[in-house]
Amino acid sequence: MCGRFTISFVIGLSERFQARIPSFDLIPRYNIAPSQEVPVVVRAHPDGAENEIRMMRWGLVPSWAKDPSRSPKPINARAETLFEKPMFRELLQKRRCLVPATGFFEWKKEAWGRTPYYIRMSDNSLFAFAGLFDTHRPPDGEEISTFSIITTEPNSVVSPYHDRMPAILKAEDEERWRSPGMLCSYEVSDLLQSYPASRMEAYPVGKKVNTTNAEGEELIRPVRSLYDRSWGGT
Repeated sequence: MCGRFTISFVIGLSERFQARIPSFDLIPRYNIAPSQEVPVVVRAHPDGAENEIRMMRWGLVPSWAKDPSRSPKPINARAETLFEKPMFRELLQKRRCLVPATGFFEWKKEAWGRTPYYIRMSDNSLFAFAGLFDTHRPPDGEEISTFSIITTEPNSVVSPYHDRMPAILKAEDEERWRSPGMLCSYEVSDLLQSYPASRMEAYPVGKKVNTTNAEGEELIRPVRSLYDRSWGGT
């Protein structure tokens, strides 16, 4: 699964994803948790070519939910069952999005407790999770846009920490994912493969990240792992 991620820098976000930013400020985030609002890249218009960045809440509320407060709010959707689940099946064809990120956290169970690990690109670059979104428009309230991050089988970097990983799109596949139009099952399978392990790295970080309201660059600084005395972090 993916339960916590980062956007540790936002300069160049608009250029990287060829998307216009509406009138709000973007700030670096080092500990994004479910129910929080984050920037998501979508089509400005369903049939148009222009992309825009919108703020959305993490945890999908479908448009047809009668009571959003009681509706399940899945933060993840399994790539293998997208065509089977009514909540995701239509969104897969009409509401695909990119979720910008610079890394994510997973926890490894060890003899002395659970150690958090930060997983990112080896060059510390921006990338995008494949996501699905929807907008709920209550008759007597404010509309809310929400999203889920798709997960897939882990690569060899992630598998020591979890049996799932977020579906990270290759840069050359991002436009294909966010473009309007139908995708068949083999196209979805091709797009949502495990990201190449050779381009990623993982390292242990401090346990301050365990607190969901913790923020700051120190959350992604490497620390020495207790089990690996040869590791070169500080």
